[in-house]
Amino acid sequence: MGSRKQDSAIARKEANKDVVKASLNDCPSSPRKMRLVADIIRGEQVDKALYILKYSKKEASNKLEKLLLSAMANWQTKNEGADIEEANLIVKEIFVDSARQLKRLRPAPQGRGYRIRKRSNHVTLILGNKEN
Repeated sequence: MGSRKQDSAIARKEANKDVVKASLNDCPSSPRKMRLVADIIRGEQVDKALYILKYSKKEASNKLEKLLLSAMANWQTKNEGADIEEANLIVKEIFVDSARQLKRLRPAPQGRGYRIRKRSNHVTLILGNKEN
């Protein structure tokens, strides 16, 4: 590896030291329903986002709570010895993309069939430090 490439790789690694990513793939709920909950916690502090997800009535909040706990565990393994409360972590980015659709047919009148699309999604959550 060349010296410039190595220097930029080291700089990129240092810049991403406080940024942690967790993803949830092929979650069997529609992306629209998941985005409703994801929009609520975007930009919030981690502990506040956990409270929001814990007491939300939406089904998607259970899956996002588990994903947020996974991202916090990833941060803990990346920064051993550091305290998560003192880190001022926020939900820097969260985005929901659509995944594959299962297409089913439902019987309809006069021999027709209505198509049912069972949607699923991919969720990516990125935690970062609060920049002052």
